[in-house]
Amino acid sequence: MSSKLETVWRSAGMLQAQVIRGKLESAGVPVFLKYEAIGQIFGLTVDGLGLVEVQVPTDWVEEATLLLSENITDEEQE
Repeated sequence: MSSKLETVWRSAGMLQAQVIRGKLESAGVPVFLKYEAIGQIFGLTVDGLGLVEVQVPTDWVEEATLLLSENITDEEQE
């Protein structure tokens, strides 16, 4: 497994990043969140302070990108 990380999603806040993280982890993809601590402490979303990057190891980028491109599952269509 590669030790390099690549960003597969950028979120303006932690909530959306956690949802994306849950989707990827439930499929077995290792996920890391990169963010500035000050944005989390003060809840700032100005000038990128609230930006959260969802990162995965390089070996998992293709699978993560595919999972994130799926908007509607079979269950949601019913």
